[in-house]
Amino acid sequence: MSYYPEHLKYTKDHEWVERTGDKRVRVGVTDFAQKQLGDIVFVDVPSVGRDVEAGEPFGMVESVKSVSDLFAPVSGRVTAQNPDLESDPENVNTDPYGDGWIVEIEITGTGTGALDGLLDAAQYEAYLKEE
Repeated sequence: MSYYPEHLKYTKDHEWVERTGDKRVRVGVTDFAQKQLGDIVFVDVPSVGRDVEAGEPFGMVESVKSVSDLFAPVSGRVTAQNPDLESDPENVNTDPYGDGWIVEIEITGTGTGALDGLLDAAQYEAYLKEE
């Protein structure tokens, strides 16, 4: 059974978003995504200072089964990357909502209104049933 914390927002690309400040969010992949990928062996994390555009690829996750793009859930600038993923990419599998986070982004443009188009936990679970 998968787990989707209610305090997070979700995308149809299977990323989660956690608000960590007024215009700052933390991003990772969902439990569903990590299970579909299998054992993760490498995460390509965008560098701090890089601008990302909502809906556009900003990195990738490589598993023993495949390589999958990561899509930015919001537009903004990367302010932090998870330094542990270089040596422990399996954190995405073992703790997708904790130690497996990927980047933090400072939202640009419409600010936290950018989160309005994202799914809540119930909507995300309903979306998975449709897929």
